[in-house]
Amino acid sequence: MYKRKIEKKLRFWLEDPSHKPLVVKGVRQCGKTSSVVGFAEKHFKNIVYLDFREHPEYKKFFVPNLEVDAIIMRISASMPDIEVIPGETCFIFDEIQDCPKARGALKYFHLDGRFQVMCTGSLLGVNGYKSKEEMKEEEDASIPVGFEDILNMYPMDFEEWLWANGIKQTHIDYLKKCMDNVIPVDPALHERFRELLHEYVIVGGMPEAVSEFLNTKQIGKVLAVQRRIVDEYKADMVKYAPTIDKPRIRECFESIPAQLAREYKKFTYSVVSPNRRGRDYAGSLQWIEDAGIIRRCYNTEITELPLDGNKIPGEFKVYMADIGLLVSMLEDGTQSDILVGNLYGYKGAIFENLVADFFGKMGRRLYYLHRNGGIELDFLMRYKGRCVPVECKARNGNAKSLRTVLSHPEKYRVETAIKLGDYNVGLKDNMLTLPLYMTFLLTEV
Repeated sequence: MYKRKIEKKLRFWLEDPSHKPLVVKGVRQCGKTSSVVGFAEKHFKNIVYLDFREHPEYKKFFVPNLEVDAIIMRISASMPDIEVIPGETCFIFDEIQDCPKARGALKYFHLDGRFQVMCTGSLLGVNGYKSKEEMKEEEDASIPVGFEDILNMYPMDFEEWLWANGIKQTHIDYLKKCMDNVIPVDPALHERFRELLHEYVIVGGMPEAVSEFLNTKQIGKVLAVQRRIVDEYKADMVKYAPTIDKPRIRECFESIPAQLAREYKKFTYSVVSPNRRGRDYAGSLQWIEDAGIIRRCYNTEITELPLDGNKIPGEFKVYMADIGLLVSMLEDGTQSDILVGNLYGYKGAIFENLVADFFGKMGRRLYYLHRNGGIELDFLMRYKGRCVPVECKARNGNAKSLRTVLSHPEKYRVETAIKLGDYNVGLKDNMLTLPLYMTFLLTEV
């Protein structure tokens, strides 16, 4: 198992005396089950593990009623080897969205108080992914509002990738010191982090892809894992989406590389299908977003806080939530280009999606600015209490839009900016330049 940030959140949850049954939500294959099971193995003597996707027959344990003792009796009758001891037992309900009654039972486990319950869910919150019978079952189950704690989990981020590659906290602290004090990173360390960044762009954060790379160092095997995961996402779209939306959801998803390859990367429904209207696809795109596969980045009216209050709802870009999966959807050979440092293919799409990967996995919402007059800022973020533009530029890029914005503070209300690229740390004219691999350190709000 790799060190994951969710572990710290799980400890906080368990140590909170008022905690409730836990639901860990996240996109498929991001490591939810291994993290939850690994945590439970460290903290509980006994574990009762139910995987509702692998064993749909486990649903019978929650019928005809949700009384805790009755549920335990049904489970123990089918699994005689398990031990259920108050205070020492944790129930794990894996893929709980496939058993709404199990989620309904969380209220009664909480009120009972003798056992801990941890759950995982992949498609929680996705509208229309169930059959009519399953929707009726969910309605009858009465989801326990107020009786569950919810944590969101993402694929491995760049810092977790560094941990998996043996980078110590002292190295990360050193990078933070360089950024805070505007000191260039030591050349040898700079090259090592550049190399790790290029590998991360190819591999991404899906734990199985990370394991394949670290064990074999063979990009072809990593690509096979990633493309299988993408195929599983597509299978979910076909299996769970409403019948009328199935082809539209897949069309939206498969159009993402073409959308990002355009000069102005605003998501345009005519790229999905020239003969369709945007309203035909709005729900389809929302389905993919709710599943955690993509993230939207909204254009804003002005470069001022609050960014969410100034966004333009109908104008946005779409990025893959995991950079490795995006690269796996591009043409073969892209991986080789990236390994030698060429991140600027697809009109900067790889570069931008990488920054979206960093920001999204740290929980930031994504915003940008585009004006027909020529001003275009790749990202806007709240940083140290201010609206700060962030540009992704190649080496020696002149960042014209950034300079224009900084030179007119009376108009744009911007005092500082950040430029990310393939160079070392520097500061000039209120523009902080950082190597791309430092993006994960921009956590202050």
